[in-house]
Amino acid sequence: MRVLFAGTPAVALPSLEALRADGHEIVAVLTRPDAPVGRKRVLTPSPVAVRAQDLGLPVIKAGRIDAAAVAAIAEAAPDVAAIVAYGALIPEDALSLPPHGWINLHFSLLPAWRGAAPVQHALINGDEVTGATTFLLEKGLDTGPAYGTMTETVRATDTSAALLERLSHSGAVLLAQTLAALDAGQAAGVPQQGDVSLAPKLTLEDGHVCWDHPALAISRRVRGVTTEPGAWTTLGGQRFKLGPVALRPDVSGLAPGRVRLDGRAVLVGTGSHAVQLADVQPAGKKLMNASDWARGLANKEDVVFE
Repeated sequence: MRVLFAGTPAVALPSLEALRADGHEIVAVLTRPDAPVGRKRVLTPSPVAVRAQDLGLPVIKAGRIDAAAVAAIAEAAPDVAAIVAYGALIPEDALSLPPHGWINLHFSLLPAWRGAAPVQHALINGDEVTGATTFLLEKGLDTGPAYGTMTETVRATDTSAALLERLSHSGAVLLAQTLAALDAGQAAGVPQQGDVSLAPKLTLEDGHVCWDHPALAISRRVRGVTTEPGAWTTLGGQRFKLGPVALRPDVSGLAPGRVRLDGRAVLVGTGSHAVQLADVQPAGKKLMNASDWARGLANKEDVVFE
């Protein structure tokens, strides 16, 4: 089929490659415009834009689908549009262009975690199983009929980055299978069934660790926001970034936020038992092992995260 591929981050790349490998003609790639990256804020094309340019594919860069973008999509004349983490809403005048519609690969078991950050919310909320769904995009938020699903077990050490990486590859297979079924006239959308939950985009504040919460909830939150938007606490009024933490149910009696050294282990009290820090990034410094950071503390007995 003639496919318009819409995507922006690196997790969309396995799907683009899978559709090419299946012999579909990628008539155009829709992605978000170049964005500032790094401390110097250098304008940088999206990973999908870079790959599309390497492949010599026509690229449509649009932060929102305006009249010019709609015209470019119409000129490409796709049979179907495949969308993976594009990052913007598709208006009705664009939805109606491909005869087979827009097929969205969403990284959750819909209708669970509709929205922009399904993997992050699944981890924060302690889901043991997640997955991906292909569905027909319509006006509502991730509400269209589903074509297929796949499941993925959440591992105890998963961060959102690691889990999303696995889902990007298994989900690419699901998307390719869905388009193959559409091409063969064998695909049938099924209305979504089950409890609806929402997964709005996370903000920086979502990464703020509250040490009064139980250790398990803290661990889930830290893993859920790693690597974006990132977990953090404050020390001396400055932001202090945190990597994933380990549960230490054998250590209790440590006040929430208070740091204690146990050999090379850096422990922090929570609303239940302690957690052990792994990697940390103090304000103005590079990421480092927590034990290396702790060795440089002047007053090791009087450190409390806020």
